[in-house]
Amino acid sequence: MAETRYKSFSEFWPFYVTEHSKPGTRLLHLIGTTTSIALLIYLIATGPWWLFPLAFIPGYGCAWLAHFLIEKNRPATFKYPLWSFLADYKMIALMITGKIGSEIEKARERI
Repeated sequence: MAETRYKSFSEFWPFYVTEHSKPGTRLLHLIGTTTSIALLIYLIATGPWWLFPLAFIPGYGCAWLAHFLIEKNRPATFKYPLWSFLADYKMIALMITGKIGSEIEKARERI
């Protein structure tokens, strides 16, 4: 079976959403991403801004744990790093606004 290669973010998005269908996965993404943002702001504001790469650890750590332990799939960031990074923020925005459920349903219909 040939592997799908996504040519645009709009093609990639339904795949990304279905790979994050379990609430625990999304929660760990939310925790990791918000922790990363807070750490990045702290490091820049307090001076050791050059340590900012450390801010990626909680975000990717929580996300990868969620995929391996909850979702039982391979993180999309391994093949689509930029789109996965952007999709994470879109997913979190939809979670905060309460729209992620309908987005998951739409994505399942498209795939």
